[in-house]
Formats: sequence, structure tokens, C-alpha cells
Amino acid sequence: MDTIASLFSFITTPVSWVIVQFHSVYGALFGPDTGWAWGLSIVSLVILIRICLIPLFVKQIKATRAMQTLQPEMKKIQERYKNDKQRQSEEMMKLYKETGTNPLSSCLPILAQSPFFFALYHVLNSIASNDTIGVINERLLESAQKAHIFGAPLAAKFTDSSAKVEALGSSITDVRVVTAIMIVLMSASQFFTQRQLMTKNIDTTVKTPFMQQQKMLMYVFPIMFAVFGINFPVGVLVYWLTTNVWTMGQQMYVIHNNPTPGSKAQASYLERLHKHVTQRNKVSRRRDRAIVRAIVAKGRDRNEFERKFINGLSKAGLAAQPDGTVVKSDAAAVAVAEDGTPAVTGTPKRQQPKRQSKSQRQSGTAIGGKAAGEHEPKTSLTKSEAPEDAKPAGAATKGGAKPAGGTRSKAQSGQRKGPQRPKSPSKK
Repeated sequence: MDTIASLFSFITTPVSWVIVQFHSVYGALFGPDTGWAWGLSIVSLVILIRICLIPLFVKQIKATRAMQTLQPEMKKIQERYKNDKQRQSEEMMKLYKETGTNPLSSCLPILAQSPFFFALYHVLNSIASNDTIGVINERLLESAQKAHIFGAPLAAKFTDSSAKVEALGSSITDVRVVTAIMIVLMSASQFFTQRQLMTKNIDTTVKTPFMQQQKMLMYVFPIMFAVFGINFPVGVLVYWLTTNVWTMGQQMYVIHNNPTPGSKAQASYLERLHKHVTQRNKVSRRRDRAIVRAIVAKGRDRNEFERKFINGLSKAGLAAQPDGTVVKSDAAAVAVAEDGTPAVTGTPKRQQPKRQSKSQRQSGTAIGGKAAGEHEPKTSLTKSEAPEDAKPAGAATKGGAKPAGGTRSKAQSGQRKGPQRPKSPSKK
């Protein structure tokens, strides 16, 4: 560990300086030699580091979302080259390069805070060895050695001997009980954070190397903390437990307010958003408007939960707009022109004509036929079709039949329905 500590020795001075500054504040409140003063100084160091790492955390979220969008393509590559693992890995790396994604981006916050972790370990190890380091002089060194957290010295380890622990003013039982409890809490918080990510904020229907990596981290990290935690001083355990709790809270906030598309967390979020929007008929928060705007922009590429959200708004008489707001469906269907007159934006529905009665059709046909007859060409009469005034008087009827003018003639094929011009009887 001395070799590793020497590699990070350039940062031990800034880390020791930050701890001393926080210790001067908390020492005035709780006393300079108390465990509260030194323990809260370490907690404040963690909070300061994690605030500085927020941009990396945002980058981590974007990288994770990018990996989520690549899952369908990754699944196709797996199915295409399922019998050739080498070609499958080559195609995966090619896909990462083309899209500019990195599956290791999820480890960026851990890698970024590793120098601070080893610097703090080196500082506490020097305190346990009664060596000054950075800005910690002999007076501060003596004060740090007197500090106890629940009976365990700040620089004590689980593997320390009884003589070394007694030299720090404590007992081996107190040290091992405190360190064991902190190691269990540290491992449990890490496991809960990773499991929450796997079960709520990742679409597990697609099996990809990224999914396997996340699943592996869910079990590997807690085991690593449990194995290596027995060699960490109490102060380092305080540091790592604090950063795990911070990560867990940060992860819960992201899952609740900005979930991954297609995950169970998104389904819960859209249900809450639908209830909020339908009650108030508007999207009030800027973050919610960004989510609605992204859903509208997807169009037909929406997932199941997003389509359910849009359909729910439609049933409630609302329509999501491209700018992330919602309006009533009537206002979405009709736009107001510049002169104030409403103009239908969509295609109007085609209306079917009303069905007319038989008498209406006959009267309309007669009127229409007369009007149309004015433009039809006149046809010459044949010998069998003489005018009415040329009919013989005795040839009107036979056997008491009604005159032809009073009969209802049937429309022949090709003729219009309704009353037709009667035909005179043929001459004998």
C-alpha cells in the first residue's frame, strides 16, 4: 500500500487541508478532540467531493441512456453472430465507436474519487503510525488520535492487534464491533443501490453485455467492500459509508424524477404525471415539460408506457403539444386564424347524404328531368309513336282498359325512373 500511497501523495496535502478546515469549524462546536469533530470533517469532505463530481454523474446518466438506446442493435448483433463470439465482440466494439458510447462510463464517479479515497487512507494511516502528513502537524495529530467514533479510534482497523488498539486508547472489542457494523452497512447500501438500478431503471427484457456488467457489479462490489473493509481504518469506513449513502440517495432521486425510457420507473413516473396533468389540465414543472416534449417528438417510436400516457391524455380530453404543454382536444383540433375566424386544421370528415323517400326522389327526378330535358337533343318520332292528338278515338282502349296516359309505365333499362312519356298504340 505504500507504493499506491506514494502515487497519490500529490493529493494528500489538499485532502488534509480540507479536513483541517472543516475540523476547525466542528471543533468549535463539539470540541477539537471529539469524534464528532473529526468524523463530521470526513463526512463534509465526502459531500464536497461528490458535489464536484455531479458533472461526471450527469455524464454517467447520459452514457447509461445511450447504452439503453443501443440495446435493440446489440440484440441483433448477438442473434446474427451467436455462434461466433469473437465476431460478436468486434461488432459490439464497432457499434460503440460509431455511436460514441462507452460501457465503462458507469464507473466514472468511482474512478474519479479513487485518488481522494487513497489520499484519505494515507492520511489516516499516518495518524495511526504517529506521523505528520500534509498540513496535519503534531498538535492536530495528537487530537486526531484521541478522537473516537462510538468507542473506536479514528485510525484503528479491524485487523489491528490488541496492543495497537490499546495504544490508541480503546479495546479490540469496540473496534471490531464498530468496524463490522460499518462494513455491513457499507456493503448493504452498495447492493441496494445497484439492485435498485437493475430492477427499476433498466429494461431487463434485452440481454446485452451491458446488462451482464451491471448484474456483475451488483454482487461484486458488496463482496469487495466486505473483503477489503477489514483493512480500512474507521475514518475510511466513515468516508466510504457516507459516499455510498450519497450515491443511494442520488440514484433514488434520478429514478423518481428522470427514469430511463422503457423501465418500470418510467411507468410509475408517467402514471404520476398523468394524474397530475389531468387534475390541473397543465404541465406545471419544467422537468415534466421536457419529458412530455421528448415523448411527443418520438412519434411512432414511443414505447408501451409512453403510448399509454398519450392515450390516457386523449381519453381525458387533453392533447400533448410539441413544446411539452397540454391543451384541450377541441383547441388542438381547431386553430384560430389571424382574423379571428376558426379554421379546421385537420381533414374534415366526409358527410354521407341523407336518404330520401320515394316520393321525394320521384319529384326531384321529374324536376331534374325537365331541366335536363331542355339540353337534351330532340329525337324524331317514329311511325309507331304518333302525337296524342293523332290518336283514333276508338283505339284508346281495349276490353275496358285504362288509357295509356293514366297507366304507370315501368322504367326500361337505361331510362330514368319516374313518370315517362306515354306511347301511343300502334296503328293497325
